[in-house]
Amino acid sequence: MAVQSPQLFSITPGATEPIYRQLVEQVRRLVAGGQMAAGDELPSVREVAQALAVNPMTVSKAYSLLEAEGLLARRRGLGMLVAERPRSARSQAERTALLRPTLARAAREARELELDPDTVLSLFTQLLKEAS
Repeated sequence: MAVQSPQLFSITPGATEPIYRQLVEQVRRLVAGGQMAAGDELPSVREVAQALAVNPMTVSKAYSLLEAEGLLARRRGLGMLVAERPRSARSQAERTALLRPTLARAAREARELELDPDTVLSLFTQLLKEAS
């Protein structure tokens, strides 16, 4: 069981997507991608709120939504952890669907910057190779 750092999360304050939704999507991606495993402990609501300079109720709302969908479990007096769930529970299609909102935002920003698709795809390919 690993204890996750509050720096694990990031937000985009000016995004149209609410901050709690950004946090929900990040946790879903981290669990689906295997960076967070069953039993891993999440940082407390207060720690995340302080690290991101957001209202604790925003973080609490994100955690509650993830608990309601069964991705997180609450331990009495100890905080939240990733619920027991086999990693293979999410299909590739489900994991791809989790990535789609992030890529849609990146595509919109690329269009706003008037970047051609080949340049953007080249950059994305480079970033994928750097991460592995």
